[in-house]
Amino acid sequence: MSDRRAIHGLHAVTAALKRRPDTVLEVYLDPARDDPRARKVADLARAGGVRVHHADSARLEALAKGSRHQGVVAFVQGSAPVGSLEEVLERATEPPLLLVLDGVQDPHNLGACMRVADAMGVHAVIAPKDRAAGLSATVHRVASGAAQSVPFIVVTNLARALRDLKDKGIWVLGAAESGATTLFDARLSGALALVLGAEGEGLRRLTRETCDELIAITMLGDVESLNVSVAAGICLYEARRQRHAALRQGGKPLSVHKNA
Repeated sequence: MSDRRAIHGLHAVTAALKRRPDTVLEVYLDPARDDPRARKVADLARAGGVRVHHADSARLEALAKGSRHQGVVAFVQGSAPVGSLEEVLERATEPPLLLVLDGVQDPHNLGACMRVADAMGVHAVIAPKDRAAGLSATVHRVASGAAQSVPFIVVTNLARALRDLKDKGIWVLGAAESGATTLFDARLSGALALVLGAEGEGLRRLTRETCDELIAITMLGDVESLNVSVAAGICLYEARRQRHAALRQGGKPLSVHKNA
C-alpha cells in the first residue's frame, strides 16, 4: 500500500481518526491505558471502522521506533491534505495566507510550524523537496493533529514557486534580520506568503532575492534570534490581527497586496 506510515501520540492519532478516518489503516493501543483519552481513541476507531490491536509497551516502542508514543500508534495512508497549490488557492474563501519554510530540517521545528499554521488558519505550508524535513512520525506527534488539517505542499524549486505566487498576485514577504521594514510597520492584511528560514542560517540568498520585501522582527532583549516556529507564530498572529482589524473597520483584506 502506497505511503503507509506510522504516527504516534494521543493528539496525532485522535486528530487522524476525527478528521480523516478513511486514511487510518489500523490502531495499536496499550491495554494498560484505561483513561478517557485512550478510550476516546478506541471509540473513534470503532466508529470509523478501524481495527484496534492491543499491544504492550515493548511492541509500541518498536512500532514507534523509540519515539514517545503515549500508548498508541496508528498506521495511516497518506499524510496531510495534499493537492496542487492551484487547488488550495481555488478553495480559499479569503485572500490566501501561506507559510513557506526555506531549509527547515528539524522535524520538531516543522511540527511546531504546522501546529502554528493550523492555529492561524494558514491555507497551506510550502517547503522545498531537498534539504528540508518531511512529514515524519515525529512531525505528526509534535504537530498535535495539524499534519492532518494543513495542506503540506512540497516543491522542487522554491524560488520558482515563489515567483509563481507573485504572478498570482500574492505578496511574498521574507522574515530576515536584515529586513528594512519591521513587523510592526509591514502591511500583512492581503494575499500573503510568509517566508521563513531555519534558525541560524535564515533565508538562502536566492530566496531572499525572490521575496518582494524583507521584514525584521523587533527584538527587545539580549537574544539575537528566535526559533523558526516562534517567529512564524509572531508573524502569522500579526497577519491575522491586521485582517481582523480591517474587517472590524468595515473593509476586507486586500486581494492583491502591495505596500504603499
